[in-house]
Amino acid sequence: MNLLFLNPAGSPGGAERALLDVMASLAAARPGWRLGLIAAADGVLVEEARAMGVDAAVVKFPRAVSLLGDAAAGGPAGDHTNPLAVAGRVAAAAPAIASYTRALRRAIAERAPDAIHTNGFKMHVLGAWAAPRATPLIWHLHDYVRARPMMSRLLRAHAGRTAAIIANSHSVADDARRLFGGRANVLAVHNAVDLERFSPAGHALDLDRLAGLPPLGEGGVRVGLMATLARWKGHRTFLRALADLPAHSPVRGYVIGGPLYETAGSQHALEDLRGYAGALGLDGRAGFTGFVADAPAALRALDIVVHASTEPEPFGLVIAEAMACGKPVIASAAGGAGELFADGSEALSHKPGDAAELARAIARLAADRALRLRLGAAAAAAARHRFTRARLAAELIPIYERAVGAKRTRPAA
Repeated sequence: MNLLFLNPAGSPGGAERALLDVMASLAAARPGWRLGLIAAADGVLVEEARAMGVDAAVVKFPRAVSLLGDAAAGGPAGDHTNPLAVAGRVAAAAPAIASYTRALRRAIAERAPDAIHTNGFKMHVLGAWAAPRATPLIWHLHDYVRARPMMSRLLRAHAGRTAAIIANSHSVADDARRLFGGRANVLAVHNAVDLERFSPAGHALDLDRLAGLPPLGEGGVRVGLMATLARWKGHRTFLRALADLPAHSPVRGYVIGGPLYETAGSQHALEDLRGYAGALGLDGRAGFTGFVADAPAALRALDIVVHASTEPEPFGLVIAEAMACGKPVIASAAGGAGELFADGSEALSHKPGDAAELARAIARLAADRALRLRLGAAAAAAARHRFTRARLAAELIPIYERAVGAKRTRPAA
């Protein structure tokens, strides 16, 4: 099978890490398949795809297309709906969108895929416009569609073009079914984790050095939030929780990650978060590492991993990755994140946006090393069972084969 992936970014956010796991799982399970990738920007995603033997190319987004999105217009990445502003940006970008669609159409034609797998809202729509009508199109949803005012309308209009829609959790699948109705076949498939990289054994980063802080003293507890700087990832909730801890607490917090997306209004500026931490009196008690390429080593350096998304989390890949590293996790209990662990025995949960409850959970784990060890061991065992690439390939392969088989058996018009 000749399978082509389309992705709107070149840097490794959660959706891109999930895509790398998809490609790696298929390469291992079906070495005879030809896998290709077209990304809208160069970066680590393209480099890593090529390293695993994927025929990866870049068809770069024009700047006007990169900046389009719902983030500043509502949905999980923003709080203020401004349809007129979104419509204005779309109208201004129309020539660039048309030009890019033509370029993408040519790139797809050169590869003549049997099926196309799109990853990301922009590529779902652009793929529907650029792909040959006879080529099965499979969307992979990593976010809630109904929370996006502009994209929900566009995707609903084009859902009938798909052979299947993969959702990364049952929560996301249910949301999509409510929007698409009977227009599309929506299937829930949980992401995988590279369990060789994300494991308890291995190198750990010096987070204090990366954050420009003095070494944490003996008995100190490192608590970290690793995420892009998207506004809904809960950085402010995490910082408020740290500020709620007693001044004598042994806890030091770490914000691990940097800006990723170009969509206007979608994320915090790192300096704004530093200023917010300073205003909370967290100087010396919270550090900022910026983007870290070696995510497993960063997770292994932590004693507690916090997931603090303030909106329902579609999946929560960092939760699965931290579990695989044997770390105790405190996760925001909404959306697909709750599908990943047994609350109380494999991880702890807290109410989204509730800094006081998060602070209590951090304090509880910081004071109880034995509980941290029990949760971490249970999390690692669960991850080895639930998040394998072999399981992912076994669920995905029939979807592609049914889509291509339906195309080949479809009678001529």
